Parts: sequence; C-alpha cells; structure tokens
Amino acid sequence: MADWWRGGVIYQVYPRSFQDSNGDGVGDLPGILRRLDHIAGLGVDCIWLSPITQSPQEDMGYDVSNYIDVDPLFGTMEDFDSLIERAHALGLKVIMDQVVSHTSDQHPWFRESRLSRDNARADWYVWADPLPDGSPPNNWPAVFGGRAWEWNPTRGQYYLHNFLASQPDLNFHNAEVQDAVLDIMRFWLERGIDGFRLDTVNYYFHDKKLRSNPPNKRDEHLPYAVNPYDMQEHKYSKSQPENVAFLQRVRALLDQFPGATSVGEVGDSHKAVELMAEYTSGGDKLHMCYSFEFLGPQFTAKHFRTRIEQFFKHSTDGWPCWSFSNHDVPRHITRWAPHSLDPAALGRQAAALLLSLKGSVCLYQGEELGLPETDLIFEELTDPRGIRFWPEDKGRDGCRTPMPWDDGETPNGFTTGTPWLPVKPPQSALNAALQNADANSTLAFYRAILAWRRSHPVLSDGDIDFLKTPEPILAFRRTGPDATMLCVFNLSPEPHQLTLTGANAAPESISQHASLDNGALTLGPNGYAFIALPDGKVKLG
Repeated sequence: MADWWRGGVIYQVYPRSFQDSNGDGVGDLPGILRRLDHIAGLGVDCIWLSPITQSPQEDMGYDVSNYIDVDPLFGTMEDFDSLIERAHALGLKVIMDQVVSHTSDQHPWFRESRLSRDNARADWYVWADPLPDGSPPNNWPAVFGGRAWEWNPTRGQYYLHNFLASQPDLNFHNAEVQDAVLDIMRFWLERGIDGFRLDTVNYYFHDKKLRSNPPNKRDEHLPYAVNPYDMQEHKYSKSQPENVAFLQRVRALLDQFPGATSVGEVGDSHKAVELMAEYTSGGDKLHMCYSFEFLGPQFTAKHFRTRIEQFFKHSTDGWPCWSFSNHDVPRHITRWAPHSLDPAALGRQAAALLLSLKGSVCLYQGEELGLPETDLIFEELTDPRGIRFWPEDKGRDGCRTPMPWDDGETPNGFTTGTPWLPVKPPQSALNAALQNADANSTLAFYRAILAWRRSHPVLSDGDIDFLKTPEPILAFRRTGPDATMLCVFNLSPEPHQLTLTGANAAPESISQHASLDNGALTLGPNGYAFIALPDGKVKLG
C-alpha cells in the first residue's frame, strides 16, 4: 500500500542497546534479528534503525566515516540483508538513519577537503576565513558546547561543526554534495531498505553570508541556560529556505521506490512545528516530520492541543509523526512523573494519548516495558554532551541503557559480557520475560492498545477537533466517514468529573480509570476514556 506510513506506528531500535549476540557488550544486527518476533508481536508497522554504518563512534554512530557499509561493531552487510529479509517476512518495514548534515572527520571526503583550498572536495564542507583578529567568522555555537568553528592550520581556515569538532558539516550549497548524498540513499534503497529517518534535517543549509545569530528572546524570570547554544535564536546557522528544494530532490528519489518513506527530525526551538508542516506539505517533500515539541517536560492539555492545531493550521496536506520518547531525551515515564501517582498508569495513559493523535507514531524501544530513565553516575557516562554539562545536563545515556529481556540478574539477557551501559535494578525489574507472563503488564497493554487501534481506523486517518475543556482535561474527537471517537484524558494525579451530553455508550474497554453514569464522566488519576459517538455529537461541561 502506497501510504502504509500514514497513521503507521514506527518502533525505534537503538542497536547498541537492543540485543548483543557475541558477548562484547554492544548490541548488534544479529541480536536485533533474534528479537524481531518481539517487535512484530507488538503490532507495529515499521522499524527505525539508529545508525549502523561505519563510524569512530565518538557520537555513537552519528559521526559517519563510511556511509555504504555496516560498522563491524554491529555486524556485516550480510547480517543487514538477513535482517531486512526476516523483517519483511514478518510484515515489518525497515527504515534507517541517514546522518548527512555532517560526517566524521575521519571520512575520506573530509580528509581530502582539509588538505588544501583547491582540491576536488575543497568546497564539500563549510570553510571560512578568520576575522582580522583571528577569531571565527561569526558567533555560531555548537550544540555540544563551545564555538561551532574549528581551526585548520593547513588551509588557514575554520570549518563549521554544529555538533562535535569531529563532525564537520557538509556544504549543501554545493550541488556535488547533494548528488553524493542522494547516491548514498539510492544505494540503501536498492539494497532493500524501506526509507530513511533523516537526522537533523533542518541543519543541511547555512546562511551563505555567515551572518551572526541574534540573541534568544527569553523571559527574565527563567533560569540561565545550561548550554550557551540555547541563548541564541539560530536564524542563520540552520533552517534555511534552500532546504526545501533539496528535500524535493529527496522525495523525487524516494518516489522511484514504491512504498519508500521518510521521517525528518526537526531540531528548532522557535519554529519547529512550522518547519514540520513546511517540509511535509504539497506531496513533493518529506512524508513525515517530527520535532521535540512532545519530548520535553510539558504535560498540559494546552501544550498538546496548541501544537497539533498549529501543525494543521500551517499545512492541510502535510503529515506529522509524534513521539514521547527517543534516544535523545529522558524517558517520558520519568519526565512526566510529577503528573502521576503510578508510573504504570502514566505509561498506559501516554500510550493511549500518543496512539490517538492525528499523525503517525514513533515508539522508542523499552517504552512498551514502561522503562524509566536510568540514573547513572558520572563515571558511567559515554555521551559527550552529558560529560561536558554534568550535572545540570546528564546527557542522553540514561535513555540509552540496554533492554532487559530475561528475568533474574542484570543485564537480563542483553549480553553475556559487560554491557556498554549498565542495566540498573529499576529497569531489570521491568524485564520483558516477567511482563510476558503477566496479562496486566505494560507490555500486554501495548499489544492490546495497538490491536484495538487497528480495529478503529478512525484513529489512524480520521480528522481531529478539540473540545473546550479546562486544565488538566484534554478532549478531542477523531472523525471519519463512518465513525467518530471521543477521546478524553485527565492529565493529572487527581480525579476529575465532567458532564457529558450526547454520549450514551460506555467507555471502550481499553479506557483507564473511567466511568460514565447518567452523563457524569469520572476520570481517576491519569484516567482516560474512549467513547464511540454514533452521530458524532457531544458536549462536555
């Protein structure tokens, strides 16, 4: 089906932490192959593989030194082929990370580019002369701290790196760079991949004039920024208008491969939803985009409502992909804990909310187990961001710890060796084996709600309209040609009651802490109700 992705559910696999097959403590492709039945058994549509290509691993694979081969840490190209074949046999699509805004400084392209100002790839990266006093050309900072410019004495110039100094940015203003990137994508599409998750998709182009960014407008009462990167509005260092034309080239390539799809990661604190809409509108750019709007601490009805309304206001034909957790942020069970009494109830509510929003969905490995963020000490960190900004920012390792598969002692079947990050007791206690044996577990719930969602297509492709409700109640209708579903969520640890007019059916069995009696809808802590509306009419008060 051409539009399998529209309203589909994508399961993100972080290969380092999914399953190790050879005892070196790092997950790999044969390990993922071993656990494919677990993923297929959830009822998802697609797997997203975080980076598996060759890399020095200074940013855990997001620093690529060879785009067209598997890193030996994860296996071989034959392992990749076997994984694709088995996933397809199970009815699963597979997309993979494409990290093309930058490369590793060990990539042959950069090794050539840095040698002189006139070699064949001299203009493949973003080079700039110093100012008269020797300082960098502008004030752009790097996401991981410090300036975004690194001095190269051989060329007598600075090169741009939006992330680590070992991750130089490609120059997408150069048509040869665009062609090379598209050739890489074609290689993997011809190998059998079903599409791509495009890392930092709004970072591809920079302002040609290299103008300095203005300061970030922020309220005086807010605390100081832990990272100076957050003190700027990144008006010129990313999210440039030239990006749209390149995304059209990406879509033209994908359209040559039936069913292939794309998910763009938009990282922007000022206009993320607007860029999501722009990059997916018109049917000639990306299929889907996600941002960090639902990956932060905000857990209010207003926040969810306004961001979704904003997206569809900016684009009537674009398509979002929503997620609550991934490899870059603390897990939502921990982030939103202040809004709950029971982590398991919060986990079920979060899944129910995510799976009833208009758009596609991305689930992060371990979410189906209700895993919280892992509490690590400094000596256990591997993430360069966490190491630099500890302890105010503990980095991303806490959400990247290995999956606990088996019952018993850590590392719970993830590896026979020493895991690259530890499995701690709170995660160990939520292992998959124990939950498989429990019909009331979080894992059982994920399987149930994904099956229930499939039986109600209106939740995948129906329209969405929000009802006026006070905090902490979020309410909306999903409406299609043949069905309307009312979705009501109590985003708090206290019970709430509402008057419901026009709905006579009892809440669907998948609902939680919900009852309807003579028009009074009662929702307990983190309660939610799904109610079928035969005529689509309802009034909440």
